[in-house]
Amino acid sequence: EYIESYYFNKKEDTRFSSSVGKFVGFTEQGVKYAAAWNNNPSYLSGAKAQKEVYCLNNVQIDYTAALTKS
Repeated sequence: EYIESYYFNKKEDTRFSSSVGKFVGFTEQGVKYAAAWNNNPSYLSGAKAQKEVYCLNNVQIDYTAALTKS
């Protein structure tokens, strides 16, 4: 699962979760940001593509490294 969180004043404002597939706001301003980002197809597809960039290419490397270290 890929999670990208945005914070303001040490409080989580907005989060993208690949399992949900969209941005979710946790504050009043975060809800506004999430709504705008979810209505922008290019921004939303870019966030969904980050799962492949970070997770799918590195999961085998990290898994192998964890097994050999323990």
